[in-house]
Amino acid sequence: QVQLVESGGGSVQAGGSLRLSCAAFGYTYYTYSMAWFRQPPGKEREGVAAIEGDGNTNYADSVNGRFTISQDNAKNLYLQMNSLKPEDTAIYYCAADPRSLRGTWDQAHKYNYWGRGTQVTVSS
Repeated sequence: QVQLVESGGGSVQAGGSLRLSCAAFGYTYYTYSMAWFRQPPGKEREGVAAIEGDGNTNYADSVNGRFTISQDNAKNLYLQMNSLKPEDTAIYYCAADPRSLRGTWDQAHKYNYWGRGTQVTVSS
């Protein structure tokens, strides 16, 4: 089993930055694929960015060039968010799975492990 705990959310004005963290506990070898998802108010959960054990990364078009996903040796996950926009407002979730999900990284149902989320609010 793997436990994922997000932190770093908060409120920021448009154009600002935040850095989200996701601490992984337990059997971290179950975290070959890790990703950030978000769920805006009244909308479905959507993939933001993902990283695999070989370092390959993927980004949603809406955040490409503004957000950067990274991981440390302890399998903790990070999301650096720059040039934030009001439409980035959402609950952000960390997800993990032991399989390679390169072709389906943005499909939430593929991930076995989830954190509880952290709120990000961007005001105009």
